[in-house]
Amino acid sequence: MHFDFDQNSSHGDYIDNPDEMNTHTIFHTPLLFISILLFSLAGCSSDNNVDKAIIGCQSCHNMTLDEQHNIGCVTCHEGTDQTSDQALAHKGLIALPAHPENVARNCAPCHQEITTHIQSSLHYTLKNSVNLFREAFGATNSLESFIDTPVVTTPETDIELADDLLRRRCFRCHIYNGGDDYPAVSRGTGCSACHLPFSNGSLSSHLFQKPADLQCLSCHYGNYVGFDYYGRFEHDFNAEYRTPYTTKNEHFRPYGVEYHELIPDIHKQRKMSCIDCHSGSELMLKNGPKPSCQSCHLPDALNKHLPDNVSKVGDGFVLSSKDGNNHPLPVMIHPAHNKQKISCQACHAQWTFNDYNKHLMRSDTDNYDLFENLSTQGSSDIEIIVENNIDFDKNELPLVMIDNLTGVSRQGIWYKGFTIRRWEKVVLGRDEAGTITPVRPLLDYSLSWIDEDDSIRFDSISSEPLNGVMVPYVPHTTGSAGIFYNQRIQEFLEIELKPKGN
Repeated sequence: MHFDFDQNSSHGDYIDNPDEMNTHTIFHTPLLFISILLFSLAGCSSDNNVDKAIIGCQSCHNMTLDEQHNIGCVTCHEGTDQTSDQALAHKGLIALPAHPENVARNCAPCHQEITTHIQSSLHYTLKNSVNLFREAFGATNSLESFIDTPVVTTPETDIELADDLLRRRCFRCHIYNGGDDYPAVSRGTGCSACHLPFSNGSLSSHLFQKPADLQCLSCHYGNYVGFDYYGRFEHDFNAEYRTPYTTKNEHFRPYGVEYHELIPDIHKQRKMSCIDCHSGSELMLKNGPKPSCQSCHLPDALNKHLPDNVSKVGDGFVLSSKDGNNHPLPVMIHPAHNKQKISCQACHAQWTFNDYNKHLMRSDTDNYDLFENLSTQGSSDIEIIVENNIDFDKNELPLVMIDNLTGVSRQGIWYKGFTIRRWEKVVLGRDEAGTITPVRPLLDYSLSWIDEDDSIRFDSISSEPLNGVMVPYVPHTTGSAGIFYNQRIQEFLEIELKPKGN
């Protein structure tokens, strides 16, 4: 729930197709998410020119509803549709009926899976990722959901500082929040985060739909899985390492920070969308089935069980994607696939995310000039404050960031930086089962805090993850293994066998 936006920025239109983003140069506007839904979804206008003989929500809000939800606006939004008076129409209005705080009341009566499955799913609770991070800073208790992360005003311990970071810098990509103030990452809350299309922070249609890649990328951007599927690697934050280098003027930054354009995943090149592999069952169930390469490309697996969108055609197999196209499936017949304990991406990943040493510093002091070239770092809160406060002609804004769960502002802002950002080398390790797989430095954090008296409260306290900073993951950069796939594996085995200290 992100409400503190700069209302004076220029704006323009956002392109709905992610593939077209780089062909347009436009400006964007910070938009207030709550206001958008209030005036877009329900109620009536106070315009005196409205024909008083016409009553009902759609006399003012011309919304086309899909067949399943064509049940009357007040069914979900409440209020009343029996008047043309705005105040009366909006009385008791629920502006965000799909928000997690309202979903049990408004959506669950028709969608029972919300209470039986979805509210305990990992997409809903973020349980695994939050607990992994908190354990690295000394947490001894596991949380059932990220919303249980404690509120901390004045951190006294490592874990309290980490919790303050989570609530104010990190918790944007979840269904309680409408995203950040950038064109491609502002979205709905609750069910609408995935199932309703937004453009430039505004609801562009009230037709509920299966999630498109645009909805997926509103959370899965930056150097996290999803962005790599499109071949994107976020730029460094410093102005000298970003583009266009020659301008400080506003330009199109749909995800807050520009990105390098690398080779997309082969499935993306074949125009497959995220949900062609990631089913609703996987995303919305607590222990939903996970996709695997073998389920679509291993002949034995295909002959035993065909995925829902795969059919046998003659001697081969065809995948039918959500866009209606059919894709012949190449099957694993090369002798290299007989190797044991080696993941597919160990050979087939074209590049990986390697952001080493993530430094985050809470600053309660007005040292803005030190961050003049680092104001753009994927947070509109920080960007607005720093850009405004280094301009002596403007009134200074308070040095606060909001709690992304409550919307309450607290003292201090969280700056972020990296020691190094690289994609070239695919780093290998082993997962819990001993399988060779790509790994990335995911838990190498250092946290600091300088209070309003310029006293250093915490000085680069490091995370201490139980299983190391290198975490196994599945890069979505699939491509041909090429002629050097075996060399990649052999180099890893040689490093693994080398005595420590050499």
